[in-house]
Amino acid sequence: MWGSLTYPCNFMLVASMNPCPCGYYGSDIKECTCSHNMINNYISKISGPLLDRIDIQIKVKPIEFRNFNEDTKVETSKEIRDRVNSARNIQKFRYKNLEILCNNELTPKLIEKYCKLDSKSKTLIEKAFKTLKLTARGYSRVLKVARTIADLDGKENIQIHHIAEALQYRILN
Repeated sequence: MWGSLTYPCNFMLVASMNPCPCGYYGSDIKECTCSHNMINNYISKISGPLLDRIDIQIKVKPIEFRNFNEDTKVETSKEIRDRVNSARNIQKFRYKNLEILCNNELTPKLIEKYCKLDSKSKTLIEKAFKTLKLTARGYSRVLKVARTIADLDGKENIQIHHIAEALQYRILN
C-alpha cells in the first residue's frame, strides 16, 4: 500500500561551493585553470529552481594576512546578537496576530502588506527583475530579505538601500 506523509519541518540551509572546479575563478590570488565549459558544467550541477530557493548567495573572498592586524572597527558578537534580537522582536510584534514569527514566512498577500515600496525602490527592483531575470519566487525572496535588512536597520519601511543590499545577495542570478 502506498501513501504520502507530511512531517513538520523548519530549518535553515547553509551551503557553500567553490566558484569552479579548481576554486580560483575570479580570484585575485591565483589564476583559474578551468575552461568556460568546465565552469558552466560545474555550476550547472545546482539547478536553477534550487538556487532560486536560496535567499542569500554571496561570494566570499579569502582574507589576506595583513587584514588580521588591521585596526578597523568591527562589530562585536554581542552587538550583532543585540541587533538580531531587536529585529526578531520587531517581527514578533509585527506578526503577533498572525500565525507566523518572521519575515521568511510571509505569504504573497502578506508581502504585499508588509513590504511596501516607495517609487524609487519599485523602479530599482523592477529594473533588477528584468536584468537578473528574477522569477516570481526570486522577487518575493528579495523583498523578504529587504524587509529583514530594514528590521536589522531599525526602520519601519523598506528603503531603496535595503532593496539594493538584498539584490546584492542574489549574485548567482
